[in-house]
Amino acid sequence: MSLQTRPRLLNLAAGSLLRDEASAITALEYLPIELFPPLFMEAFCGSRSETLKAMVYAWPFVRLPLGGLMQKPHMGTLQAVLDGLDILLAQKKHSKRCKLRVLDLRNTGQYFWKMWSGSSVHVSSSSSVTPVAEVRSRTEQPLVPLEVFIELHFKESITDDFLIYLMRWVEQRKASIHLCSNKLKINSMSLENIVQVLGIVQLDCIQEVEVNCIWHLSTLAMFAPFLGQMSNIQRLHLSHIHGLAFEEEEEYYHVVQITSKFRKLYHLRDLYLETPSFLEGCLNQMLRCLMTPLDNLAITHSLLTDSDLTHLSHCPNISQLKGLDLSGDLLTYSNAELLSVLLEKVAGTLETLDLSMCGIRDFHLEAILPALSHCFQLKSFSMRGNLLSMAIMDKMLRHTSALPSLNKELYPVPQESLRSRGIRQPQRLAQCRAELFEILKDLGRPRTIWISFISCPQCEGCLKDDDDDDDGPAHQNKIKFPPQSVSPIRKLP
Repeated sequence: MSLQTRPRLLNLAAGSLLRDEASAITALEYLPIELFPPLFMEAFCGSRSETLKAMVYAWPFVRLPLGGLMQKPHMGTLQAVLDGLDILLAQKKHSKRCKLRVLDLRNTGQYFWKMWSGSSVHVSSSSSVTPVAEVRSRTEQPLVPLEVFIELHFKESITDDFLIYLMRWVEQRKASIHLCSNKLKINSMSLENIVQVLGIVQLDCIQEVEVNCIWHLSTLAMFAPFLGQMSNIQRLHLSHIHGLAFEEEEEYYHVVQITSKFRKLYHLRDLYLETPSFLEGCLNQMLRCLMTPLDNLAITHSLLTDSDLTHLSHCPNISQLKGLDLSGDLLTYSNAELLSVLLEKVAGTLETLDLSMCGIRDFHLEAILPALSHCFQLKSFSMRGNLLSMAIMDKMLRHTSALPSLNKELYPVPQESLRSRGIRQPQRLAQCRAELFEILKDLGRPRTIWISFISCPQCEGCLKDDDDDDDGPAHQNKIKFPPQSVSPIRKLP
C-alpha cells in the first residue's frame, strides 16, 4: 500500500471507535476536536444514525457543512441530523462544547472535510467553500435561532421527499430555526408552490435572484411582494416575462406593482432583463425606482424606443456602469445620437459593451464613435450580428485603437463580402481580411480581433465554411476567420 492510499491514524481511530457505537457516543464529551470530522464521516458513510444525532448536539464547530458530504439528498442522514438539532433546541442552556449555529445543506464545505480528515475521497475540487468566519460571532449568542442553508432552485413541482420533510420540520420550528438561501433560481414550478416555500425562507438572506421561465406579467406582479422583502439582493435576473404595459391599463398597473419594489433593493448592483417586453415604452418607470448605482445592466432582446434610450441616458444610477449589454435590442430610433449620449454617460467606468444584433448600421456607428473612443476602461466590445461596411469598420478600428485595456473585440463580417442572401463570397472575404490586416498593421500596436459571420452563442469568432449547408445548425461546420488558419486577425508585434 502506498503512502497516498494508507489510512491516516485519525481515520483508523474513528473507525475503531465506531465498532462500539454506545461507547463512541459516551466518549464524545472527551473526544479531541480534530477527531470529530473523521468520526462524523465514518458515521455518515456507515449510516450510524444514533452517532450522527449525538454528534450534532456536541458539534464543536460553528458550521456543519453536511451538504458537502451528500452527492444526493439522503433522508436517513437528514432525519438523524435534524433529530440532533431537536435535542439541541430542547436544551435551555447549550453544551459548553457545542458551537453549532449553522447547518449547511448546500454543495459546499468540501474543503472543511478535506482539511480535517486529510482525505480527498469525500471532496470535490470544483465546489465552492463556505467560510466559517462569517458566523463565528454568533457563538456568543446561544439564544439566536439556528440557521439552515439550502439551495433554492425551483425546477418542476415539488416531489422531493427530502425538501418536503425539511420544509415541514422548519415550519414547525419557525421561532428557533431560520431557513436561509443566498441564491433563488426559478426555472419552472407553479407560483403557488413557490409562494409556499418562500413563506418559510428568510427572504433577507437572498442575495441573487434568477427568474428564467415563461411568466405573464400578472404572475410576476404576484411574486413582487416577496421580491420587495429580499432587501439584500445584489443581482437580479428576469427572463421571458410577457406583457405589453403600454397597451393595457391593467398591464401598466402590474408594471407599477413590480417596479415599485425596486425602491426596497438598496444593495442591487447587477440587473439583467432578458426579453422584457413588459418594459417597452415605459422603462422610465423602473429606472426611477432604482435606489443605488448599478455595476452591470443588461436589457436584451427587446425593443428600445427613443423615449427608453433618453430615460436610460439620464438615469443617475447608471453613470458608474462597468458592464452594459443591449444585445438583441432592435434600436429603431431615428436619432442616432441617443446611443452616443448614453455611452458618454458611462464612458468613465465602462469595461464591457455588447451591442450585438442591434440592427446597427453605418450611420448609427458613425454617431457613437466619438463617445466610444472615450471609453478608456473598455476591455470587451462586441458588434456581432450588425450590418456594417468596410469603410465604417476602418473608422471603428482606428477609434478603438486608442483604448489601452481593450483585449476582446468581436465584429461582423463586412457587408461587402456578403451576397444578398447573407452568403459569404470567399474571394471578397479574403480581400476584406487583407484590408483589415493592413489597417491593424498601420495602427502600429499588437491587436487581435474576431470576425463573426453570424451571432452564434456556442461558437464565437466563426464563419460558415465554403461547403456549409444552410439548413444545418448555425453552430456546426465552422472555421475560424481568416479561412487559411485557426487564428483570428492579428497584427504581430
